[in-house]
Amino acid sequence: MFRTTLFATLLLPAVAQAQSASPTGDLLTRLDDDRWSIGVAVAARQSPYAGEGTRVRPLPLVTYEGDRIFWRGVSGGVHLFRGDSVTVDAVVAGRFDGFKIKDLGRRELLANGIDAARLEDRDDGLDVGLAASVRGRAGEFKLSALADVTDASGGYEIAAEYARAFKWGRTTLIPGAGVRWMSADLVRYYYGMLDEEVARGLARYAPGSAVVPQVSVAFSRPLGEKWKLLGGLDYRFLPNRITDSPLSEPDSDGSAGLRIGITRSF
Repeated sequence: MFRTTLFATLLLPAVAQAQSASPTGDLLTRLDDDRWSIGVAVAARQSPYAGEGTRVRPLPLVTYEGDRIFWRGVSGGVHLFRGDSVTVDAVVAGRFDGFKIKDLGRRELLANGIDAARLEDRDDGLDVGLAASVRGRAGEFKLSALADVTDASGGYEIAAEYARAFKWGRTTLIPGAGVRWMSADLVRYYYGMLDEEVARGLARYAPGSAVVPQVSVAFSRPLGEKWKLLGGLDYRFLPNRITDSPLSEPDSDGSAGLRIGITRSF
């Protein structure tokens, strides 16, 4: 029987991004009954930050599904409860919403009234929290709550996601939709002005908490007995509190992402 796994690797972000993951942000959805698999993926995302363009990152796809412990790419955890239709997990996940100032566009930032020399880099983070999922014939609903434990943002995120798998020949398609609520600390760190930046003369921007809806579609197709091709598309609808940030790309109201990978099961 197929088992649906929602990767926290690309939540974010969703997570988050963040997108992010992140949560973050950032979903790659897999249907897989193998205990071990290993592979690699490439993720490309339209950056919401001024002048950065498209981010392209290689991602490991190392997965392990044990009776209690699991690992999925750059996230993992422990099953606290695992029933026929309900699962509750303690999870840890990377948040990849950070950026280097040198990767942003100085001209675009200046057009937003920002001197890049007065900005600080934003670090990636590590989130820890709980996730609960309910599975049935109608699909899977997942609710998660994650908090930064690296003191990068000091914020937290609550996300709700729904996905359902459909067979199309040998290909499995998984459309999904979700929404993330990002705390004020999380949004300010990645899209607002830090205290040290304000002290250097930049105007204060503290946008408060934000809600980020997302739609996605993922696919999985076997390539022989052990190999699989995986991929997905998603779009995040960014609220005004994010798009009005002086760090954001002007006239942008969303962020599209594409990911493709290949894995081998054992």
